[in-house]
Formats: sequence, C-alpha cells, structure tokens
Amino acid sequence: MDVREKIALFPHSPGVYRYYDAAGKIIYVGKAKDLHKRVAQYFVSPERLNTKTRILVSKIADAQYSVVSSEADALLLENNLIKQYKPKYNILLKDSKTYPWICITSEDYPRVFLTRNLRKDGSRYFGPYSSVMHARVMLELFSELYPLRTCRLNITSDAILRKRFRPCLEFHIGRCKGCCTGAVSVQEYNGYISEITSLLRGGGREMIAHYRSLMEEAAARLDFEQAAVYKEKMQRLSEHYSKSIVTSASGGDADVFSLIADSADSYGNFLRIRGGAIVQSINLGFKMNIEEEPAAVLSEFIAEVQSKFGALAKEVIVPFKPDVEIPGISFKIPVKGDKLALLELSARNAKEYKANHLRQKEKADPGEYRAKVLEDLRKALGMKVLPEHMECFDNSNIQGTNPVASCVVFRGGVPSKSDYRRFKIKTVVGANDYASMKEVVNRRYSRMLAEAPEDLPQLVVIDGGKGQLEFAYQALAELGLTDKLTVIGLAKRLEEVIRVGDPYPLFIDRDSLALKVLQQIRDEAHRFGITFHRNLRSKAQIDSALRSIKGVGEKLEQRLLLHYGSVARIAAASEEDLAAFIGNRPLAERIMSSFRPSEPSLSFRPSEPSLSFRPSEPSLSFRPSDLLKNERKEIQQTIWHHSNDFDGYNHRHNNIVSHCKPARCKCGAADNCFFWYADGLCGGVAFCQWYNLDISFWDSGRCGLRGGDV
Repeated sequence: MDVREKIALFPHSPGVYRYYDAAGKIIYVGKAKDLHKRVAQYFVSPERLNTKTRILVSKIADAQYSVVSSEADALLLENNLIKQYKPKYNILLKDSKTYPWICITSEDYPRVFLTRNLRKDGSRYFGPYSSVMHARVMLELFSELYPLRTCRLNITSDAILRKRFRPCLEFHIGRCKGCCTGAVSVQEYNGYISEITSLLRGGGREMIAHYRSLMEEAAARLDFEQAAVYKEKMQRLSEHYSKSIVTSASGGDADVFSLIADSADSYGNFLRIRGGAIVQSINLGFKMNIEEEPAAVLSEFIAEVQSKFGALAKEVIVPFKPDVEIPGISFKIPVKGDKLALLELSARNAKEYKANHLRQKEKADPGEYRAKVLEDLRKALGMKVLPEHMECFDNSNIQGTNPVASCVVFRGGVPSKSDYRRFKIKTVVGANDYASMKEVVNRRYSRMLAEAPEDLPQLVVIDGGKGQLEFAYQALAELGLTDKLTVIGLAKRLEEVIRVGDPYPLFIDRDSLALKVLQQIRDEAHRFGITFHRNLRSKAQIDSALRSIKGVGEKLEQRLLLHYGSVARIAAASEEDLAAFIGNRPLAERIMSSFRPSEPSLSFRPSEPSLSFRPSEPSLSFRPSDLLKNERKEIQQTIWHHSNDFDGYNHRHNNIVSHCKPARCKCGAADNCFFWYADGLCGGVAFCQWYNLDISFWDSGRCGLRGGDV
C-alpha cells in the first residue's frame, strides 16, 4: 500500500506517528492531537513546505502510529521514542553534559554528598544543579547546621554492638555526633536528614518558621542555650535564602520556561521556584533538523525537563503557549509584575547560554559557525543568495585634505586582507563624502568588470547614511550592476541598516550574529581607511626641501640628513664633498644649484619698512655659509630694532593692511631664534637667525624650511 493511502486511514485520535525510510529505519517521530489531520499536513504541494520538510517527505517510505489517551501521554511517548531511536530529522538534545546532584543514601545513618552518577540503589537524588558551586554551597550549609557523617563506613547496628569502628577526628572536633559508635540514635540522625530533605525540596521558609517556634519554646522553658542554637540556625538559613532571588512575598511554587528558537538551533532555560526562591536553573540546547513551530519546540523542551527532573509545578510560566495541554498544569503568560520579571530572567539565561555555545562553536568548528553567521545575515537582509563575498567602503579626510577611501573584503565571513584596496580621491575637490563615495565605487567595480567580472560581491556595505548609499547606488546603476548585487548602508549612531528605495531603516537585533558581522566589516573599513589617511597626513608634514629636488627620493634624503644633520649643513657643504658622498656628481650639482638664490630675498627701506612679496608661489631660498658677517649683522639689528621699539609695524600691500610681529621660528634649532612673519592675508619673507636663511612663507602659514606650521 502506498504511503499516501496508508495515512488516509489514520484515526482522528491523539497519538504518536513514526516515519520510516526505504531501509526501515525511523527517521522522524511526531505527536498529534489528531493523527489524521497532522500527518496529512506533510503530504501537500511541495511549494507549501520549507526546504528541510521537503527533504524529509521525499525520504518517507512507510508510516506507522500509536494511539494514546491524551496529548500529555503523546508528548511523553514521543520524548521516549526520540531518546530511544534518535531519528535523523527530530529535535535532538544537544547538551550531553552530566549535571551534579545531591544524593542522600538509604542507610541507617544516611550520607549526604555530591554526585554526577544516578544509580538505582534506593538513594534519593535532588537536583540537578546547573552549577556545581550552587550544589557545594548547599552542602556547606548542611555541614554548618547539622553534624553529618562524612565517612564511607558501612555502619549497621551489628557493627556498633561489636564496636568495630573508632571515632575519627570529625567526632573529636564536634562536626559529627559519632554515628560509628552509636553516640547518636538513628531517630535523632534521621531527624537531621528530614530537615535537609525539606530544604532541598524548597522548604526554606517553613524551616525558618520551624526553628523560630522551637527557639521560642526553648526560651519559654528558660533553656536559653538551646534557644541560641535554634536562633543561630534560623539566622544562617535566613542569610542563605536572602541571597536567592525571591519572586514574591507569598512564596509560591512555579516552573519557568524560556526559549530562543531559530531555524538551526534552539536554546532554552528552565527555572524551578520553590518556596518563593529559585532552587534550580537548567540550560538545554536542541538541534533543529527540520523547521518546527516554536510551540512544538517548547513542548519538546517541557517533555525533556519532565522526563529528566520530575513532575512540574501546577503553575508553569511560559513566553507562549505550547502545542499540548497537560492535565493538572496551568500555563501562564505574564504581562507584568514579579512573574514577568522571572520570565525575563529566564530569557536572559537562555540568551547567555546561546552566546556561550556560539563562542565555543566558533573555536571548535569555525566553518560551521561562519556558515550560520552568513545564513543569519542573508535572512536578516532578505537576500536570495548567501553573502559569501562582501565588500565595505568608507571615506576619510579632514576638511577635504588628503581625501582617501578604503575597500575591505570579507570572504566566507572572515577578512580577506590580500583583497583590500585603498584609493586617493582624484576628481573631487574639498570635503564631499557623497561624490567621493560615487567616485570610489565607480573605480572599484569598473575595474572589476574589466578584470574579474565573475568575482563580483553578493553584498556591498556603505559606511554612512542615505546620502552615501544613494551616490554609491548611482555608480552601480551607471555600471549596470544593481541587479547583480545587494547594496546597503550602515548608519553608526543607531546601527540601522539603510536600503535603497525603502524610507524606513531596518533594525537588526543588536545581539544577532548578522549585525555583528556587519559591524565588524564596517569597523575594519574605517580602520583601514583612517590608517591610510594618517600615513598620508604624516608624510606631508615631514617632507623636507630635499624631496622637491629631482633625483632625491626618501632613501637618499634619509642618508643625507643622517650624514650632515640638517638641510642647512647640506647647503653649506662643498660640492666635491657632496658628490663624493652621493657618488653622483650631476645630482650633487643639481642639489647645490637648488640652494643658490638668484637674488637677495630680504630688503629693508628706512622710509617704509616692508617685506618683499612673491605672489606667484611659496619659495625657499638659502643664504650660503660665507654670507658676509656685516650684512648678517645689519639684518639682525634691523629686525631687533623693529621688534624692541615698536613690537611690530604695519605695512601695506595691494591696499591690504597686515600686522607683522616677531614669532618663534619652527626650525627647532634654537630657543632664541626669532623671525618676522605676517599674520594677515599677505605673505612675505622672514629671516631665520640660526640657519642664516631666508624662510619664505605665504598665507597658508607653512614654513618653507621643514614644512611645519610657523
């Protein structure tokens, strides 16, 4: 009989269905309130199914079912069958971690200890505890409150009568009552165990009230020493439970489930509340082999907790209703108050568990992790293809100076630094980010179309808002690439994604992997661009006059400065010495000729003190070392005469009045070197006392000697 014919005969009853492949192996187990309706949902038009479900249906060769009396029974049976057969397409528990439990043995004098192994030997197990530290804190509390034995001796009434054991150090220091010698009765010792059991079951409030009543009774009969013992126990318990998270003053019991589900994995947190305090917190992860509804995943989570950790409380707090109803349990979706705060706490635990699991996966299996990141990004942006190749652009300049741009490339979700590119802006004048972005995008992809048209990226990210994105889109449209790739903008202030033609920005979850990879590529583009800009800016500031001479490059400039110490000393050197050092006489002659002025650069007129102007361009002229001492002295006296008597003077050039005054020379040679400069719109020549040089500077305010600011 064909599978479709067989499922048409399934009853309208609650139960569990099983799908088999051609080899007779169970590949999927599911539950249903109505078996006939639920199974029929798989055998519909393939267009109505998601990809993973279509693959599952294509492998179904047979189907069987089991009828149960209720949805709750179907949930439990489904959970047991999944654990037994581990079907390929079912939600599987990913967490194979063994949790710690507190064990109370079934001996005459029971032991209380921590274990990770559950054995069917009559002992009672309480837990599990998500943190071993929590379990150890409980054991420390019990050792402070009760004189429990810690030995592993097989203490029986016969062994006590035969006096087989001697009391140990724990007895002598008062931490054990001497169970091995019969110093404490079985009834008294089991009284301690009963109180411990009550505390482990969440009866902390009841035990505090019990000790309070015992304290008052002892005080009433004037037994103050015993009353002090009960008071100390009551205070110790109060201190311990004050550190727990109290959900309400009423101190009710409840269980809390939270779930973070996506297409591939789901992460859940379970909190057990007893007596108003959290006594358990468990995180579980599930692998989603086919896409399931969140309600179905939550039902699986609840069934797993029930099977592992026992019956649930009558009140269960959930973010949404599961797809099953369990008799005797009321599912509540809080909207305010303490219960909502408790649900939010559970959700934070689930998010942290997810983040920690992803960090572990990134180190253990980086390939799978990156594939998940790209898939999340594809879904967030609504792309049809996976963004295996991404590129991001960013501009960098300061008020239009040294404008540059950067392009960084990510392949497979990681930086591909060999593909990084940086650009100097060529066609844009001034600070114009929009036009600069259009130029860079056009240059990048026009070259790619010519050299490697098959290597175009699937996603282009623009660091900026609507303006930068619009101009980048114009460049892509001119190249005919708008249909071949996706382009978005990422605005930094709110981390909003800007899309072409969409008036509303897209806000991606700040904790999502999709946003994190966008932030990573944006920050990398900014780092790469700003580094290039700073290098250019620094290089422009440290260039010397030597670099402008044809034939002198960076290496030769460094050699000359290291050998002679300064540009002035190079100018003062003989041509023969310079040619011998360089090993190139024509170049030495060219260097020396650049230092010879064609005419004196500074002249003073007694009737009208003024600076000689060179309106064509800033220039640098050097006085040779054999400058006449009288001329140098005359110039210096003239400068100091104006400086001391008038503290500057006015002069007129092209009807523009500018005030000239002495200023410290930025040559860096000596602290007592002063020269004249114009701080208005005109430019002029000033004399540097230290180097015997005429330093020519203009409106830009830049010293011609070393390129520094005057």
